[in-house]
Amino acid sequence: MGEITSSSDGSVTNSSSSSSPPPQGLLERLKDYGQEDVFSLWDELSIQDKDLLVRDIQNLDLPRIDRIIRCSLRSQGLPVPTIEPVPETSVSSVDVRTLEERERWWKMGLKAISEGKLAVLLLAGGQGSRLGSPDPKGCFNIGLPSGKSLFQLQAERILCAQKLAAQSVNEGSGGFVAIHWYIMTSPMTDDVTRKFFESHKYFGLEVDQVTFFQQGTIPCVSKDGRFIMESPSKVAKSPDGNGGVYSALKTSRLLEDMAMRGVKYVDCYGVDNALVRVADPTFLGYFIDKGVVSAAKVVRKAYPQEKVGVFVRRGKGGPLAVVEYSEMDQSMTSAINQETGRLRYCWSNVLAFTMPFILCYSCLCITLVGQFSVLLLALYIGYGGLWYNVVLVSSEPTEGLMMSIFVYPLGLTALIYHLAEKTIASIHGDIMGLKLEQFIFDAFTYAPSTALFEVIRDEEFAPVKNANGTSAVDTPDSARLLVLRLHSRWVVAAGGFLTHSIPLYATGVEISPLCSYAGENLEAICRGRTFHAPCEITF
Repeated sequence: MGEITSSSDGSVTNSSSSSSPPPQGLLERLKDYGQEDVFSLWDELSIQDKDLLVRDIQNLDLPRIDRIIRCSLRSQGLPVPTIEPVPETSVSSVDVRTLEERERWWKMGLKAISEGKLAVLLLAGGQGSRLGSPDPKGCFNIGLPSGKSLFQLQAERILCAQKLAAQSVNEGSGGFVAIHWYIMTSPMTDDVTRKFFESHKYFGLEVDQVTFFQQGTIPCVSKDGRFIMESPSKVAKSPDGNGGVYSALKTSRLLEDMAMRGVKYVDCYGVDNALVRVADPTFLGYFIDKGVVSAAKVVRKAYPQEKVGVFVRRGKGGPLAVVEYSEMDQSMTSAINQETGRLRYCWSNVLAFTMPFILCYSCLCITLVGQFSVLLLALYIGYGGLWYNVVLVSSEPTEGLMMSIFVYPLGLTALIYHLAEKTIASIHGDIMGLKLEQFIFDAFTYAPSTALFEVIRDEEFAPVKNANGTSAVDTPDSARLLVLRLHSRWVVAAGGFLTHSIPLYATGVEISPLCSYAGENLEAICRGRTFHAPCEITF
């Protein structure tokens, strides 16, 4: 009688309809990590499903995933470092920022952009399910007069920043250096996102100016750390969070791509903000001027119970970090700074960061070994710690030479993940389980210097997270009104006039990002003209 056999690569082949055990080597590996239950329904699977299951497991990095699960579960309930408010002096706040500073930073940022030193990194792995849409969030149309999607608004802001940078150095000669746009998708959004860009001709950008790459996934587990099976032949998985961007950049070899393009700075942001200033010259100039390792935009919390993460200091004099609202008790969220009369923990994270691009083999330090000067090159901070490559750079000793250049952890993938209890589809129906994810701001703990840059909420923060009718805030309707009101103020400031058939608080005008990035250069378009709201103002 024939039998089912497994080939050298572990795949299942069919020599008859009778059953055989799972591949022994793979089963033993699963037993080592307490995950042998994934084969519990092996005998009930078809040949094709057995092959799918084997390949699904083979694609998992079991030692790494086991370490992540164990460390993450053990971290629950452990004491955390004390939390202190961020000192007011650590923040460039709106009320103390001078016009001279803003103009200087604007010019510095435009210069860096014109020299091709800035890349933009978009976190776009989320689906629009909470918005009632089956498509990626970036495809969503929030109802502006133009009907533009979030992706299109952001693409056009990149085009405008390129134009402004070129004009700042070329006096309108027409040439420009492209800002490269790296877009991180997820397995669920990648194909749709790519096709959306193709069908819209990349919104005016060059095709080779945009690079898509996928974040990773990680198995969903039960509270005791066992894999949850989505089907008898597939382990349930979920995206590894926006913090997966660091490892995704490395595995996609995009760090090398950035180096080849001469990128020095990376502007990173989340897709679901209708007012996000992509490639913001002022913010970039501020970052360069301060000479810090990383910088983040912040807004003041609107009210104590607002469900946003806030920047804090971990330990006395420690590094800045972001603490989620769920991790703070009521006394902390409502604590008042007696000197300022404001909330002690008030700096909300808006998911807009700038960081220096330092290739993974950037110099960490130089030391001496015998007759050789040895350069230690930090390859990347991996799941098991910091790995080094030792390179002999000189046959003569170099006395007293020591460098203290920090390597920003663009490859950072720490062992401890955040655990979120969620409903997960499984072979037993919808069950409660754990999804593991990292947040991009987890890396801030490792940065020796971080600067915070306050922005005005109504000018740069219009989140799109909830469906219309399900919440009073952070909906497409609320985001649309924020855009229309801001642009209406720009028109009036530029000498234009508005008419409207409905109350102005419920409508306004939209200015194409191709016309103006942040309200500049509108006089020629608006002065002395009247616009009837709602409408889009273009060239």
